[in-house]
Amino acid sequence: MTHINPETDNKPVVTILGPTASGKTRLAVALAEHFNGEVISADSRQVYRGMDIGTGKDLLEYGQIPYHLIDIVNPGYEYNLFEFCQDTINSLSRIWHRGALPIVAGGTGLYVDALISRYQLSNAERNEQLRKDLEQKSDEELVRMLFALKPDQHNTTDLLDRNRLVRAIEIAQAEQNSAQKLVWPPFRTINLGINIDRNTCRRRITERLKQRFKQGMIEEVETLHRQGLTWQQLDFYGLEYRYIALYLQNKLNYNDMFQKLNAAIHTFAKQQYKWFRKMEDKGVRIQWIDFGNKLEEHAIQAVRDTL
Repeated sequence: MTHINPETDNKPVVTILGPTASGKTRLAVALAEHFNGEVISADSRQVYRGMDIGTGKDLLEYGQIPYHLIDIVNPGYEYNLFEFCQDTINSLSRIWHRGALPIVAGGTGLYVDALISRYQLSNAERNEQLRKDLEQKSDEELVRMLFALKPDQHNTTDLLDRNRLVRAIEIAQAEQNSAQKLVWPPFRTINLGINIDRNTCRRRITERLKQRFKQGMIEEVETLHRQGLTWQQLDFYGLEYRYIALYLQNKLNYNDMFQKLNAAIHTFAKQQYKWFRKMEDKGVRIQWIDFGNKLEEHAIQAVRDTL
């Protein structure tokens, strides 16, 4: 078993990257079992309680392994990147204090990149006056305003949605006003990527999607709507919730819903690979390990060699 010295400035963090359905959680648990580790979820949706099947929490896979940043806020709350980073910093501190190895398993490329690259972010409270001032501006004007405040945009999806655009401007202004900033502790990352061929990934995505429908994913979305989430809010929580919400509103039949959702997840997997390549382009070193029977063995060896 590995014991991490909490006093050193070179404390390790293992990160696991890979497209959806590549087995990141299973690998994280295997590494945690071998190295006395604890898992931190870097998934922007697994933080929400009651959103279990659609976000793929797979909690039974953890067994006795402690996990963090899962089921920490209620649906309807807009959890953000700053909160993820701050919660991750707090989790790292607690895990190191116990002499354990933090293992970050990430489906959200932005979240994992924020950790590895130590994004410098500020906590921005909701600014009602600013939001009122922005109401009269066009989307194009808001985009220009955001780029004037912050030319280097990490998350270009903010440019496609007006609500996200307003929030991004709110955060950018707060950063200029010296709002509460993140303080990253010293650490080093061991970044492992699961290299899975496209055909295998596509097959696993479709098989997993069918299984989740059998597990009651439609009923999960129905329950969330009955509990007060609007159709618009469900759309915000990603592909599974968006397309099932359309089906429940009779805007898509079942077959169309399944096919469109399946295709959208395949596209999402391609976008994840692009994100990882972009991380490498800016200097992040990722050790790619081939998906297959020896994935866990090779990942364990890679971590052992680096530790």
